[in-house]
Amino acid sequence: MRVVYLVLLLALTCGCNGPEPRKPVQTKTGSFFKASVERSRKLLEQEEKKIQQIITNDSLKHYTHSASGSWYTYLAVNDSTNYTPQTDDIVVLNYDILTLDNDTIYSKQDIGVVTYKVDKQELFLGLRNAVKLLKENERATFLFPSSLAFGYHGDENKIGSNVPIKSTITILQIEKQQEN
Repeated sequence: MRVVYLVLLLALTCGCNGPEPRKPVQTKTGSFFKASVERSRKLLEQEEKKIQQIITNDSLKHYTHSASGSWYTYLAVNDSTNYTPQTDDIVVLNYDILTLDNDTIYSKQDIGVVTYKVDKQELFLGLRNAVKLLKENERATFLFPSSLAFGYHGDENKIGSNVPIKSTITILQIEKQQEN
């Protein structure tokens, strides 16, 4: 009988190992993300090359590169003020959207006059940044790579996937936010 207890005790101690972790079914190598980054880099490179061609061909105007990645040239300058829109200011503006080949996607009449609370409402990224560069009664043409325009998804209407755009923006009025 002692032998049976000894064998049973030995079986219980040897059979009770800790939990074994499961092995992953698939291993992630990150190759999908690396390929996606490479595709995005090449796309941006192609778009910037096209933008540089437009700037070179439009030699009568001086284009400036913004910190956000767009290029712009002033069509009307307001030297009487230095104030540019700040967060929470109300800005009244109008703009159009064209392809880089100057084909109209949305005209100013299609879009209409827009009232925008700076940094508090949704506009496409390039336009949100562009508004902060212009003063009241200024007008400028911006060249946006697709990453600053409507990106991979487009606008789900007239603007397709990864379409760089050109937009002429006019700031009609800036209403400064009252400081509390």
